[in-house]
Amino acid sequence: MAVNPDLIERAESTPDTVLTMTDGHKLIVGEALDEVVDLVRTWRASVASQAWIYSHEQTPMPEVDDDGSGHADIEATLAQVLRLPQRGE
Repeated sequence: MAVNPDLIERAESTPDTVLTMTDGHKLIVGEALDEVVDLVRTWRASVASQAWIYSHEQTPMPEVDDDGSGHADIEATLAQVLRLPQRGE
């Protein structure tokens, strides 16, 4: 079974992992709550990654140095790709 993570309203461990969907349906899944969270996080990161690739095929992703500089450039670029407001807006 595949579940659209955007339709998950909440996930609970009771001790079974229960997903409550936005329409009120409840699904019991075999994965632990932490695993569900990791899977959703990974899926969303892949969506952002693909959005970057599709919109910037000729433009490389900004580099992040060992000292952490460059994170603001990446954040601003991803915000632009995903059409999210940037800090200070």
